[in-house]
Amino acid sequence: MTLAFHERPAAGDPAGLLILHHGRGADENDLIPLGDALDPARRLHLVTPRAPLTLPGAPGRHWYLVPRVGHPDPDTFRSAFTELAELHDELWQRTGIPPQRTVLGGFSMGTVMSYALGLDATRPVPAGILAFSGFVPEVEGWQADLAGRRGLRAFIAHGRRDPVIDIEFARQAGRLLRDGGIDVEYHEGDGGHYIDPAHIAPALAWVNATVPAQP
Repeated sequence: MTLAFHERPAAGDPAGLLILHHGRGADENDLIPLGDALDPARRLHLVTPRAPLTLPGAPGRHWYLVPRVGHPDPDTFRSAFTELAELHDELWQRTGIPPQRTVLGGFSMGTVMSYALGLDATRPVPAGILAFSGFVPEVEGWQADLAGRRGLRAFIAHGRRDPVIDIEFARQAGRLLRDGGIDVEYHEGDGGHYIDPAHIAPALAWVNATVPAQP
């Protein structure tokens, strides 16, 4: 396991695990405030990984190269996928929190990686995917395993004025997942390429429902 990450333990015995993957040009500190907003009672063990790539002339960290929006570069995508899979496996083993009590989430490029790890046939099925302003990738060597993801929940939120990742990517993701039998909660707003504050309250309620208190 080689990825660096920020880790915030739960206040008590954790009810679950929340892993948030940052967007393009950010780092592992970027989504800590989002984690606090989605888990104000600190019920969950929060982890925010740092993407592996640095690019000349581009600030921050990146998960993969972008030849075209919606279509990650296969080599860098696969490398990031492998490193994230190792991190997720290590976290499940070390914390004792199982995949079925884990939410994989993120923003933009981090949403893409959450979809990739959460929908891959070779990976455990998490409790949910929290998808802000992203897309289900189309990339050589990877495809979504919808038939094997029954019981998975998804929360999708996107801005209709997003100039970076068009709203149609979110709509396509919603249709794809629903057609595959996945429980999808879908939200649109009038904003651009950022997490709309109006979507935080429903996302918080969704996280609480997706990873409820231990019986």
